[in-house]
Amino acid sequence: MSHTAHIPSHRKPRQSASKTALRAGVAGGVLSTIAVAGAAGPAQAEPVTQTIEMPTITSGLSPAVAASAEATQQVALDLETQAHEDAAAETAAKKAKKAKAEAVRKAEAKKKAEAAAKARAEAAEEAAERASRTAERTTLSASTGSSASSSSPSQSTSSATGSAASIVAFAKAQVGDAYVPGGTGPNSWDCSGLVQAAYGSVGIDLPRVSQSQSTFGTQVSLSNLQPGDILYWGSAGSAYHVAIYVGGGQFVGAQNSSTGTVQRSLDYDMPTGAVRVL
Repeated sequence: MSHTAHIPSHRKPRQSASKTALRAGVAGGVLSTIAVAGAAGPAQAEPVTQTIEMPTITSGLSPAVAASAEATQQVALDLETQAHEDAAAETAAKKAKKAKAEAVRKAEAKKKAEAAAKARAEAAEEAAERASRTAERTTLSASTGSSASSSSPSQSTSSATGSAASIVAFAKAQVGDAYVPGGTGPNSWDCSGLVQAAYGSVGIDLPRVSQSQSTFGTQVSLSNLQPGDILYWGSAGSAYHVAIYVGGGQFVGAQNSSTGTVQRSLDYDMPTGAVRVL
Protein backbone atom coordinates (compact mmCIF):
# COMPACT_ATOMS: atom_id res chain seq x y z
CA MET A 1 0.00 0.00 0.00
CA SER A 2 1.37 3.34 -0.92
CA HIS A 3 2.18 5.79 1.82
CA THR A 4 0.07 8.37 0.08
CA ALA A 5 -2.92 6.21 -0.17
CA HIS A 6 -4.70 7.72 2.85
CA ILE A 7 -3.97 11.35 2.01
CA PRO A 8 -7.07 12.89 0.58
CA SER A 9 -6.71 14.74 -2.66
CA HIS A 10 -7.16 18.55 -2.68
CA ARG A 11 -8.45 18.75 -6.23
CA LYS A 12 -12.05 19.56 -6.80
CA PRO A 13 -14.02 16.63 -7.85
CA ARG A 14 -15.11 16.73 -11.44
CA GLN A 15 -18.57 17.79 -12.10
CA SER A 16 -20.70 15.44 -13.86
CA ALA A 17 -21.76 16.14 -17.42
CA SER A 18 -25.38 16.50 -16.39
CA LYS A 19 -24.66 19.24 -13.89
CA THR A 20 -22.49 21.00 -16.38
CA ALA A 21 -25.22 20.86 -18.92
CA LEU A 22 -27.75 22.12 -16.37
CA ARG A 23 -25.62 25.06 -15.45
CA ALA A 24 -25.04 25.83 -19.09
CA GLY A 25 -28.74 25.71 -19.68
CA VAL A 26 -29.45 28.03 -16.74
CA ALA A 27 -26.79 30.44 -17.91
CA GLY A 28 -28.14 30.30 -21.41
CA GLY A 29 -31.63 30.99 -20.14
CA VAL A 30 -30.48 33.99 -18.16
CA LEU A 31 -28.58 35.32 -21.12
CA SER A 32 -31.60 34.71 -23.33
CA THR A 33 -33.82 36.56 -20.86
CA ILE A 34 -31.36 39.44 -20.80
CA ALA A 35 -31.20 39.39 -24.58
CA VAL A 36 -34.99 39.35 -24.82
CA ALA A 37 -35.22 42.18 -22.32
CA GLY A 38 -32.59 44.08 -24.24
CA ALA A 39 -34.41 43.50 -27.48
CA ALA A 40 -37.71 44.53 -25.92
CA GLY A 41 -36.27 47.67 -24.41
CA PRO A 42 -36.19 49.86 -27.55
CA ALA A 43 -39.70 48.74 -28.62
CA GLN A 44 -41.13 49.82 -25.26
CA ALA A 45 -39.26 53.11 -25.30
CA GLU A 46 -40.98 54.33 -28.50
CA PRO A 47 -44.28 55.29 -26.81
CA VAL A 48 -42.31 57.18 -24.19
CA THR A 49 -40.61 59.15 -26.93
CA GLN A 50 -43.98 59.96 -28.52
CA THR A 51 -45.43 60.97 -25.16
CA ILE A 52 -42.62 63.41 -24.65
CA GLU A 53 -43.25 64.97 -28.05
CA MET A 54 -47.03 65.54 -27.44
CA PRO A 55 -46.64 68.88 -25.64
CA THR A 56 -44.86 70.22 -28.68
CA ILE A 57 -47.80 69.19 -30.96
CA THR A 58 -50.33 70.59 -28.50
CA SER A 59 -48.50 73.89 -28.17
CA GLY A 60 -48.43 74.15 -31.94
CA LEU A 61 -52.25 73.80 -32.11
CA SER A 62 -53.02 76.31 -29.32
CA PRO A 63 -53.11 79.50 -31.52
CA ALA A 64 -55.50 77.83 -33.96
CA VAL A 65 -57.75 76.68 -31.15
CA ALA A 66 -57.64 80.15 -29.59
CA ALA A 67 -58.44 81.77 -32.92
CA SER A 68 -61.38 79.43 -33.42
CA ALA A 69 -62.69 80.23 -29.96
CA GLU A 70 -62.32 83.95 -30.57
CA ALA A 71 -64.14 83.67 -33.91
CA THR A 72 -66.95 81.72 -32.24
CA GLN A 73 -67.24 84.37 -29.55
CA GLN A 74 -67.33 87.15 -32.17
CA VAL A 75 -70.10 85.34 -34.06
CA ALA A 76 -72.06 85.06 -30.82
CA LEU A 77 -71.57 88.78 -30.14
CA ASP A 78 -72.64 89.64 -33.69
CA LEU A 79 -75.77 87.53 -33.36
CA GLU A 80 -76.59 89.14 -30.03
CA THR A 81 -76.07 92.62 -31.49
CA GLN A 82 -78.26 91.76 -34.49
CA ALA A 83 -80.96 90.46 -32.16
CA HIS A 84 -80.90 93.74 -30.21
CA GLU A 85 -81.05 95.75 -33.44
CA ASP A 86 -83.96 93.66 -34.75
CA ALA A 87 -85.83 94.10 -31.48
CA ALA A 88 -85.21 97.85 -31.54
CA ALA A 89 -86.35 98.07 -35.17
CA GLU A 90 -89.51 96.12 -34.39
CA THR A 91 -90.26 98.38 -31.42
CA ALA A 92 -89.68 101.49 -33.54
CA ALA A 93 -91.94 100.12 -36.29
CA LYS A 94 -94.73 99.46 -33.79
CA LYS A 95 -94.38 102.98 -32.36
CA ALA A 96 -94.40 104.50 -35.86
CA LYS A 97 -97.51 102.50 -36.82
CA LYS A 98 -99.25 103.57 -33.64
CA ALA A 99 -98.26 107.22 -34.19
CA LYS A 100 -99.52 107.09 -37.78
CA ALA A 101 -102.84 105.63 -36.70
CA GLU A 102 -103.17 108.33 -34.06
CA ALA A 103 -102.32 111.04 -36.61
CA VAL A 104 -104.94 109.67 -39.02
CA ARG A 105 -107.51 109.58 -36.24
CA LYS A 106 -106.75 113.16 -35.26
CA ALA A 107 -106.84 114.30 -38.90
CA GLU A 108 -110.23 112.67 -39.41
CA ALA A 109 -111.54 114.19 -36.20
CA LYS A 110 -110.23 117.60 -37.27
CA LYS A 111 -111.82 117.20 -40.71
CA LYS A 112 -115.17 116.32 -39.17
CA ALA A 113 -114.93 119.24 -36.77
CA GLU A 114 -114.08 121.63 -39.62
CA ALA A 115 -116.98 120.30 -41.70
CA ALA A 116 -119.36 120.75 -38.78
CA ALA A 117 -118.03 124.25 -38.12
CA LYS A 118 -118.39 125.14 -41.80
CA ALA A 119 -121.97 123.88 -41.85
CA ARG A 120 -122.78 125.92 -38.75
CA ALA A 121 -121.10 128.99 -40.23
CA GLU A 122 -123.00 128.64 -43.50
CA ALA A 123 -126.27 128.22 -41.66
CA ALA A 124 -125.50 131.27 -39.55
CA GLU A 125 -124.47 133.20 -42.66
CA GLU A 126 -127.71 132.35 -44.41
CA ALA A 127 -129.77 133.30 -41.35
CA ALA A 128 -127.87 136.56 -40.96
CA GLU A 129 -128.25 137.28 -44.66
CA ARG A 130 -132.01 136.85 -44.54
CA ALA A 131 -132.27 138.89 -41.36
CA SER A 132 -130.19 141.65 -42.90
CA ARG A 133 -132.31 141.69 -46.04
CA THR A 134 -135.45 141.98 -43.96
CA ALA A 135 -133.98 144.83 -41.97
CA GLU A 136 -132.80 146.61 -45.12
CA ARG A 137 -136.21 146.33 -46.74
CA THR A 138 -137.88 147.66 -43.59
CA THR A 139 -135.52 150.62 -43.43
CA LEU A 140 -135.90 151.35 -47.13
CA SER A 141 -139.68 151.23 -46.90
CA ALA A 142 -139.72 153.58 -43.94
CA SER A 143 -137.41 156.10 -45.60
CA THR A 144 -139.17 156.22 -48.99
CA GLY A 145 -142.72 156.40 -47.69
CA SER A 146 -145.84 154.54 -48.57
CA SER A 147 -145.72 155.44 -52.28
CA ALA A 148 -142.38 153.74 -52.73
CA SER A 149 -143.48 150.67 -50.82
CA SER A 150 -146.59 150.29 -52.93
CA SER A 151 -144.74 150.40 -56.22
CA SER A 152 -144.13 147.06 -57.86
CA PRO A 153 -141.11 146.05 -59.95
CA SER A 154 -141.41 145.66 -63.67
CA GLN A 155 -142.69 142.30 -64.77
CA SER A 156 -141.58 142.93 -68.34
CA THR A 157 -141.50 139.85 -70.50
CA SER A 158 -139.57 141.55 -73.29
CA SER A 159 -136.70 139.48 -74.64
CA ALA A 160 -133.15 140.65 -74.14
CA THR A 161 -131.07 141.48 -77.17
CA GLY A 162 -127.41 142.01 -77.93
CA SER A 163 -125.02 141.97 -74.98
CA ALA A 164 -127.88 141.80 -72.50
CA ALA A 165 -129.09 138.58 -74.12
CA SER A 166 -125.59 137.08 -73.83
CA ILE A 167 -125.33 138.06 -70.17
CA VAL A 168 -128.74 136.53 -69.41
CA ALA A 169 -127.88 133.34 -71.32
CA PHE A 170 -124.59 133.00 -69.44
CA ALA A 171 -126.30 133.48 -66.07
CA LYS A 172 -129.03 130.94 -66.82
CA ALA A 173 -126.45 128.41 -67.97
CA GLN A 174 -124.93 128.41 -64.46
CA VAL A 175 -128.17 127.51 -62.66
CA GLY A 176 -127.52 124.41 -60.55
CA ASP A 177 -123.85 125.22 -59.89
CA ALA A 178 -122.60 125.22 -56.32
CA TYR A 179 -122.28 128.29 -54.13
CA VAL A 180 -118.78 128.65 -52.67
CA PRO A 181 -117.60 131.79 -50.84
CA GLY A 182 -115.00 133.45 -53.09
CA GLY A 183 -115.96 131.21 -56.02
CA THR A 184 -115.36 132.54 -59.53
CA GLY A 185 -116.29 129.46 -61.59
CA PRO A 186 -116.43 127.64 -63.77
CA ASN A 187 -118.61 125.28 -61.69
CA SER A 188 -118.93 127.12 -58.37
CA TRP A 189 -119.62 130.76 -57.61
CA ASP A 190 -120.34 133.36 -55.03
CA CYS A 191 -122.88 136.09 -55.90
CA SER A 192 -120.49 138.75 -57.17
CA GLY A 193 -118.25 136.16 -58.89
CA LEU A 194 -121.21 135.04 -61.03
CA VAL A 195 -122.20 138.61 -61.96
CA GLN A 196 -118.61 139.52 -62.82
CA ALA A 197 -118.21 136.41 -65.03
CA ALA A 198 -121.54 137.06 -66.82
CA TYR A 199 -120.46 140.56 -67.78
CA GLY A 200 -116.95 139.32 -68.56
CA SER A 201 -118.49 137.04 -71.21
CA VAL A 202 -119.33 140.17 -73.27
CA GLY A 203 -116.05 141.95 -72.54
CA ILE A 204 -117.17 144.16 -69.66
CA ASP A 205 -114.85 144.21 -66.68
CA LEU A 206 -116.85 144.63 -63.48
CA PRO A 207 -115.43 145.12 -59.98
CA ARG A 208 -115.08 141.90 -58.01
CA VAL A 209 -117.21 142.56 -54.90
CA SER A 210 -120.89 143.30 -54.33
CA GLN A 211 -120.33 146.73 -52.76
CA SER A 212 -118.52 148.02 -55.84
CA GLN A 213 -120.88 146.37 -58.32
CA SER A 214 -123.89 148.06 -56.67
CA THR A 215 -122.54 151.46 -57.77
CA PHE A 216 -121.07 150.46 -61.15
CA GLY A 217 -123.38 151.99 -63.76
CA THR A 218 -126.62 153.96 -63.45
CA GLN A 219 -129.07 153.47 -60.63
CA VAL A 220 -132.51 152.39 -61.96
CA SER A 221 -135.89 151.90 -60.34
CA LEU A 222 -137.10 148.40 -59.59
CA SER A 223 -140.23 149.34 -61.56
CA ASN A 224 -138.18 149.89 -64.70
CA LEU A 225 -135.89 146.86 -64.86
CA GLN A 226 -134.42 145.46 -68.07
CA PRO A 227 -132.80 142.06 -68.66
CA GLY A 228 -129.09 142.22 -67.75
CA ASP A 229 -129.53 144.81 -64.96
CA ILE A 230 -127.62 144.13 -61.75
CA LEU A 231 -129.83 143.71 -58.70
CA TYR A 232 -128.43 144.36 -55.25
CA TRP A 233 -129.50 143.84 -51.67
CA GLY A 234 -128.52 146.41 -49.08
CA SER A 235 -127.53 150.01 -49.70
CA ALA A 236 -125.73 151.13 -52.84
CA GLY A 237 -122.01 151.04 -52.06
CA SER A 238 -122.48 148.65 -49.13
CA ALA A 239 -124.52 145.89 -50.74
CA TYR A 240 -124.12 142.40 -49.31
CA HIS A 241 -125.64 140.48 -52.24
CA VAL A 242 -126.05 140.86 -56.02
CA ALA A 243 -127.78 138.98 -58.87
CA ILE A 244 -128.76 139.44 -62.54
CA TYR A 245 -132.25 140.33 -63.66
CA VAL A 246 -133.17 137.98 -66.54
CA GLY A 247 -136.65 139.37 -67.38
CA GLY A 248 -140.14 138.18 -66.59
CA GLY A 249 -139.81 139.20 -62.94
CA GLN A 250 -137.01 136.62 -62.50
CA PHE A 251 -133.39 136.84 -61.40
CA VAL A 252 -130.44 134.43 -61.42
CA GLY A 253 -128.02 134.51 -58.52
CA ALA A 254 -125.57 132.40 -56.54
CA GLN A 255 -127.58 132.53 -53.32
CA ASN A 256 -125.90 130.43 -50.60
CA SER A 257 -124.39 127.00 -49.94
CA SER A 258 -127.80 125.44 -49.33
CA THR A 259 -129.49 126.53 -52.58
CA GLY A 260 -126.51 127.08 -54.88
CA THR A 261 -127.09 129.04 -58.08
CA VAL A 262 -130.83 129.46 -58.73
CA GLN A 263 -133.38 131.28 -60.87
CA ARG A 264 -136.10 132.73 -58.69
CA SER A 265 -138.95 135.25 -58.75
CA LEU A 266 -138.26 138.70 -57.33
CA ASP A 267 -140.99 137.94 -54.81
CA TYR A 268 -138.75 135.23 -53.34
CA ASP A 269 -136.37 137.87 -52.04
CA MET A 270 -137.06 141.41 -53.14
CA PRO A 271 -133.93 143.41 -53.98
CA THR A 272 -133.42 146.93 -52.65
CA GLY A 273 -131.97 148.46 -55.79
CA ALA A 274 -130.56 147.95 -59.29
CA VAL A 275 -127.93 149.40 -61.60
CA ARG A 276 -127.78 149.37 -65.40
CA VAL A 277 -124.38 148.91 -67.03
CA LEU A 278 -125.36 148.41 -70.71
